[in-house]
Amino acid sequence: MTAPEEIIARAEALQPLIREHAAKTEADRRVTTECMEAIGQAGLFEVSVPKRYGGDEATLRTMLDVSATIAEADGSTGWVVALTNVCNWLASLFPQRAQEEVFGSGGARVTGVLTPTATTRKVEGGWEVTGRWYYNSGSWWSTWAVLGVPLTDETGEVVDQGLVLIPASDLTIEDVWHVAGMRGTASNCLVGENLFVPEYRVLSVPAAIEGQYPTEHAEEALYRSAFVPVLTLVLAGPQLGMGRAALKLVIDKAARKPISYTFFETQTESTAFQLQIADAATKIDIATLLVRRAAADIDGAASQGEHLDYTARARVRADAGAAVHHIVDALTTLMNAHGAGGFADVSPLQRIWRDVNVAARHAVISPAIGAEVYGKALLGVDDKITPLV
Repeated sequence: MTAPEEIIARAEALQPLIREHAAKTEADRRVTTECMEAIGQAGLFEVSVPKRYGGDEATLRTMLDVSATIAEADGSTGWVVALTNVCNWLASLFPQRAQEEVFGSGGARVTGVLTPTATTRKVEGGWEVTGRWYYNSGSWWSTWAVLGVPLTDETGEVVDQGLVLIPASDLTIEDVWHVAGMRGTASNCLVGENLFVPEYRVLSVPAAIEGQYPTEHAEEALYRSAFVPVLTLVLAGPQLGMGRAALKLVIDKAARKPISYTFFETQTESTAFQLQIADAATKIDIATLLVRRAAADIDGAASQGEHLDYTARARVRADAGAAVHHIVDALTTLMNAHGAGGFADVSPLQRIWRDVNVAARHAVISPAIGAEVYGKALLGVDDKITPLV
């Protein structure tokens, strides 16, 4: 078994290259070929791939640490690593026959969109699928896609919600990702028309939420992990890395940067600045502790073959939202402390600030929704506002 420290060391070794390419990644609106190849060669897209296919089959905690480490160098690249690994994890929940198609030839980079923005028609042996799926992070580099669909019966009635595995070669990409931050994630629209998806490449989402996966390999702990908590918490990994990067940048500049219109020759001398740094660092620490506690609960339950109960799953969703909220607050404080120079085009700080704020608006990690879900669970209020818990 590969030690987590070794996997993280592989990610740390790539930071100089990824940092060097960060501006080009943003300008091109996709992670550069050089970075994608280096990440692939380091095996960092295979952190969540079964050992049966040469992957690390690591814990969720390790997945989070890898994406955070990459995001310290560039947020978009860290996001693509996080989303690819979690979608590779999703593919590992499907039956063996589907896994063999996805992972059998190596180099799998699964991307995905869970929203069921599609139509299906039940046909012999599977479904015919037509759809448009926004927004698919890492779209240009995908080998397979896991996509949300409504599942219909022979009469056309919707009887279930599913995820389907479709080869990327069967899909077209609409280049629609023109945004203020996370520009390099290439989160474009996937389009598919009249595609046949066999039954073995279909997974029921309601069943998965309750811990029922079609994989035949129930002995593999990682693929017993709670469905929605995993999908939610992975989004916090890149945020932690970006928070750490911003804090380090502001601290490193403080010993040489004066505070304009004051007598302080360096920011470091100022008590007000010191308090702001402490505040930001504490918020990043709180976010890290929340995410690590949630990951420990998910990994622990999976290793014991237990399914997290509803309240525990609700708390993970709230933890993820709260963690991201703390990172956003920390970035606001750091931008205020550093000063207007942080918004210069040449400053990496403004890119981090934009990336953190855009990523924080992902619907699954909305702090308000997460808090409401958790509050209802704690109070026993049976008034569900989302199935994704």
